[in-house]
Amino acid sequence: MSAKIEKIIVRLQGKITEGQFYEAQQQTRVVAARYVKAKDWPAAIDILFNVSSSLLKAGQGGSGGDLGLFLIDVYKQAELKPDAGNKGKLLTLLRTFDSEEPTRKKFITEMIGWSAKCGEYPAGEPELHHVAGSLYAEEHDAYDAERHLTLGTKDSPEVFAKLEYEWYTLDDSHTAALYAARAVFPYLLIGNLRDASKSLRLFTSRLTEANKNLGVQDVSSNSADMRIYPSLPLLNFLGLLLLAVQKGSVDLFRQLKTKYAPHIKEVGIWDEALVSVGEMYFGIQRPRQGNPLFDMMGSMFGGGGGGPAKPQPKRVGASAPVAEGLD
Repeated sequence: MSAKIEKIIVRLQGKITEGQFYEAQQQTRVVAARYVKAKDWPAAIDILFNVSSSLLKAGQGGSGGDLGLFLIDVYKQAELKPDAGNKGKLLTLLRTFDSEEPTRKKFITEMIGWSAKCGEYPAGEPELHHVAGSLYAEEHDAYDAERHLTLGTKDSPEVFAKLEYEWYTLDDSHTAALYAARAVFPYLLIGNLRDASKSLRLFTSRLTEANKNLGVQDVSSNSADMRIYPSLPLLNFLGLLLLAVQKGSVDLFRQLKTKYAPHIKEVGIWDEALVSVGEMYFGIQRPRQGNPLFDMMGSMFGGGGGGPAKPQPKRVGASAPVAEGLD
């Protein structure tokens, strides 16, 4: 940072110290815009980052967040890659936001959007998702936490499993599989068998550690080791489902769906996820949603009632590479 830029930052931070928050924000925007116009990206970034940080620390989330959003816009204009330095500045600001500040959610959205546009991960940088998801998890904002942790790093399953287990403890004891599945299915549906398996393992470890009287049976074979929970059939189903995916065994998948059909029906919310798993991993075509009138007209005029042939779903094999967006 040049002496000139440092002097500008000190002057603007002085206004914050004096309580002139609005003036500091507006003057920062004017100065930063001048450097943006000159395409002096480093100067604009230094000014926006430092003053935004000072405003956020002073409890001025709206003003600090506004400058943080301006900073992301500069990243986009400069087409900066999400390297460690650029991500680090945004994560520093993110951690400084008050959890109740409305601007924070927009900041997260824009931060992820920039990393998706300028980086190599179409869904956004895993590290950014992990930190955002971890913050939401700490604040017990489960839905936003789940969305980001699904697209996070190899460290995310630990946070994810902890979140779901803590949520489960507020519910009836027999609902364990419903909460474990909230991590297992999202990971499977983005092609991430590694973290689907890890999240289930971490969840069940917490479950057994906290419930010493829970019946558990260790089952071993030449090809796999499993823990069976006689009182929690759907938890067994999730473990066997992951085994079927790992082995690429369509027969095992179909047997599992048949055997556990009454329990799955009772849950009532896994059907669509299981159809997608069957399509992705086992090449089972999704049931066609027929229109009787269209079918009749198609058969009358030689179309066979099916319309254009549906492209075959892209199948994820057992040895498929790690999904895009994973670290």
